[in-house]
Amino acid sequence: MSNEKAVLLDPPWLHNEQGMTRRVGVEIEMTGLTLEQITRIVAEQLQGKVSSKGRYERQITDSQGENWLVELDFHLLKQMGREERPSSTLGGELGNSAEDALAWFAESLVPFELVSPPLTLERLPEVEVIIQQLRQAGAKGSSDSLVNAFGMQLNPEVPDSRPETLTRFIKAFLCLYDWLYQRAQIDLSRQVTSYINPFPARYIKKVVAEDYWPELEQLIDDYLVDNPTRNRALDCLPLFLHLDKARVRRTTDDPLIKPRPTFHYRLPSSEIHSPAWGLFVSWNDWIQVERLAADCERLQACCQAYRQHLNKPIDRLMGKWIQEVESQWLNQ
Repeated sequence: MSNEKAVLLDPPWLHNEQGMTRRVGVEIEMTGLTLEQITRIVAEQLQGKVSSKGRYERQITDSQGENWLVELDFHLLKQMGREERPSSTLGGELGNSAEDALAWFAESLVPFELVSPPLTLERLPEVEVIIQQLRQAGAKGSSDSLVNAFGMQLNPEVPDSRPETLTRFIKAFLCLYDWLYQRAQIDLSRQVTSYINPFPARYIKKVVAEDYWPELEQLIDDYLVDNPTRNRALDCLPLFLHLDKARVRRTTDDPLIKPRPTFHYRLPSSEIHSPAWGLFVSWNDWIQVERLAADCERLQACCQAYRQHLNKPIDRLMGKWIQEVESQWLNQ
């Protein structure tokens, strides 16, 4: 990783189906800085205006009118922070004490999260600059502590919503997953959580089959049967909720699933304290997924090779597929 250059590669699809430049949302978790410190650094870089959404949330409206969020990644505490503190009666004091105790507990275990708006591809270098400034100020990532399990999540807009395109993305991701996982260098604290669980073997085998090119309804149904959860390295539920709300809501009513025309790439760790780390590391790995998805002939050949690999347990234990991906299936 240390030998890589901080260059953000272009995806094969530059525009969405409306002909507009594709957008990408970025979410970065960190500790080491206070809410106000993170907010000040980001606001200064973006020449933004700060407003408060609660005691544990800040909104920064940048010079282009886009809204960024800095928040404590703790849903209950955020809800409490949006309410007025009770008056100093006995009941109010107890309520304040409960919130203060939660805030004290969260301070050492729960990260703050910087959430960008959907950014055009041209604006992604701004995220790199913000990462550098937060690092210089003392931001810490996942491997800085045994108890940290922090991620960086990417939300790349899909180029179009045709089922063939979406299927190609999922096939490509499944074929490259082992390589992506190794590249992400997931530390123990994230390995023991369920946030980035791999896809079940039966789903993988179904999707990488040569004749698996379903219509949208079948693609969503197949996904929901084996993956009715946000906890996947590539979470497709926000996309499928955007495309067919009723179908998804028949399986899950999780309020944290929000509809959006993007994939939700959850695998990368946040290593914001490391000088060798930046958005470019995970973004450029994601670009390999897009490039494989964009080349249908190469994708079909890769799926065929991966199917053969899945039928060789010894090769799987020895990690031979990662070697094959690096030698044959990456687009340099």
